[in-house]
Amino acid sequence: MIKYRYSHFLSLSLQSTNNYLMISVENLKVEFGAEPLFDNVSFVINDHDRIALVGKNGAGKSTLLKILCGHQKPTSGTVTVANDTTIGYLPQVMKISDDTTVKAEARKAFADTIAMRHCIDEMQKQLALRTDYESEEYQQLIEKFTQENDRYLLLGGDNYEAEIERTLAGLGFERTDFDRPTKEFSGGWRMRIELAKILLRHPDVLLLDEPTNHLDIESIQWLEQFLATGAKAVVLVSHDRAFINNVTNRTIEITCHHIEDYSVKYDEYLNLRKERREQQLRAYANQQKEIADIKEFIERFRYKPTKAVQVQQRIRQLEKIVPVEVDEIDNSAMHLHFPPCLRSGDYPVICDDVRKDYGHHTVFEHVTLTIKRGEKVAFVGKNGEGKSTLVKCIMGEIPFTGNLKIGHNVQIGYFAQNQAQLLDENLTIYDTIDRVATGDMRLKINDLLGAFMFGGELSEKKVKVLSGGERSRLAMIRLLLEPVNLLILDEPTNHLDIPSKEVLKEAIKAFDGTAIIVSHDREFLDGLVSKVYEFGGGHVKEHLGGIYDYLRAHNAETIHEALGQQASAATTAEVKTEPQPSANKISYADRKEQQKRVKKAQKAVDECEKNIAKMENRLKELDELLAQPANASDMKLVTEYTETKKTLDAENDRWLELSEALEQIKIEN
Repeated sequence: MIKYRYSHFLSLSLQSTNNYLMISVENLKVEFGAEPLFDNVSFVINDHDRIALVGKNGAGKSTLLKILCGHQKPTSGTVTVANDTTIGYLPQVMKISDDTTVKAEARKAFADTIAMRHCIDEMQKQLALRTDYESEEYQQLIEKFTQENDRYLLLGGDNYEAEIERTLAGLGFERTDFDRPTKEFSGGWRMRIELAKILLRHPDVLLLDEPTNHLDIESIQWLEQFLATGAKAVVLVSHDRAFINNVTNRTIEITCHHIEDYSVKYDEYLNLRKERREQQLRAYANQQKEIADIKEFIERFRYKPTKAVQVQQRIRQLEKIVPVEVDEIDNSAMHLHFPPCLRSGDYPVICDDVRKDYGHHTVFEHVTLTIKRGEKVAFVGKNGEGKSTLVKCIMGEIPFTGNLKIGHNVQIGYFAQNQAQLLDENLTIYDTIDRVATGDMRLKINDLLGAFMFGGELSEKKVKVLSGGERSRLAMIRLLLEPVNLLILDEPTNHLDIPSKEVLKEAIKAFDGTAIIVSHDREFLDGLVSKVYEFGGGHVKEHLGGIYDYLRAHNAETIHEALGQQASAATTAEVKTEPQPSANKISYADRKEQQKRVKKAQKAVDECEKNIAKMENRLKELDELLAQPANASDMKLVTEYTETKKTLDAENDRWLELSEALEQIKIEN
């Protein structure tokens, strides 16, 4: 059984002067069915650790986070949490039930502080009303009031309101949003509120499972800065490579049912992992040759009495060999193909002056657009600008004003942002599909599950033990159960890894019908859509061409950058009566050239760092060799040490020059 022990850690071997141990994990084991998810897992989390938890889909990343925060128990093992250490946990999927305003919901993070304020106010009232100034009880009340008031001020006191506003603003909320009911916001925005509550509690250890799924670029950058300066320890799971590189300084990989701990950020881990796997493959090949040689000897002399002793020795030797494990490479990929569909009318979706309001808040107005049969279009815009809202209008899920016509013979297949939350967690994968499949499709369930990497025994896993990516794949299968001719996919790639994204993209490209894709992923949309609808400022603007045509029109590199320009232009239009020329705007080609200069300079710095690391490692090896008495007078080693040290000093000087040059280029850009 797992034990969560809250105690002071006294072992000096597990802590240093600057970093102290917060969580210790010992011999953790988790079993789902016959094969363990992972076994004999041990590691520690120290203050200032920024850990990226990585591994293939289904390796157990989310499960490990749940165990660390106490939401799930493993088969065996011990999780020890240091005395007074607090933990904040943001899961991939969260069931949110609240009925208040944005700011009031965020204020719940300070429930203890608010309760303390009420207690202090009550004591202050008693001090004002009582007249027994000389009594012992009055003196005790004064002492208690002073202590609690000092403690309240030490905790930040009434500053929490300003901190709430800063955090909400950092996560993308406008001031006008603070007093809006939370029920008016999409699932992604409500997840931001939950993230704000967790960050405002300032836990000692933050456990974040795909925190960037519902954030735009500005909010991601703000979160990066917060985690770098305002968090003590972080363990996060993310498919956003740039984000984990900017945040983490340590990488823990779950592989082959155990973990490998690398004290480096993600990009460096990839290089070390490659080297490690090459070493494993060499060791594996050598071991296989050794095993083959032993078996050959046994078979050759098995029946010769004169070799009986040697044969028995070889058999015992074979039994003692511990197999070399090679880290898994996830070469699996789902095979997705949408079934043939009936032909729809020429115009599946026609909007004419459509408007949607939530109370006094107008989400969008005067929306007029026409989507033709066979078109693949993208809805882009910052969170809260109405993309998912218009989708719900098309689906007929919410009321609106204006005219919205769904064409003749249109059959809609809808993948919502919260699709994974709609699955019954107590069903198995197979039962989940079996309950909705009809007709001949029921005979093909196993084939369908196999195409989505749920074949064999995996189909008997319960939904509740699936990762976010696995749940998304399972929800995607539901789209294949009935032929549809209008696909509406709302952020379909949120929980999918890169290979799965590519498979989904190719399947949509080959789809016979019409598709509306809500996404911020430009690589996913590239080559897929022929029209972009931009949501912002209460309006929807049509852009003909692909996603990169849209970006070129904005002189932008990313969708978020383009949307930022749009928002900036809208603000400028409101405060200026006459249009001002954009004298400082650079061309798209110039921007590309600037980025090439930065990349070239960065590459030179990176190569220099690799050379330095290699030489430092070689110097360590030479130090160890020269420390041995037999090598003390080996002039070849001494000469190599001297030359390597000289080259290293020169390379360090070169690194300094290259780094300064890189910084100068960044400043000029």
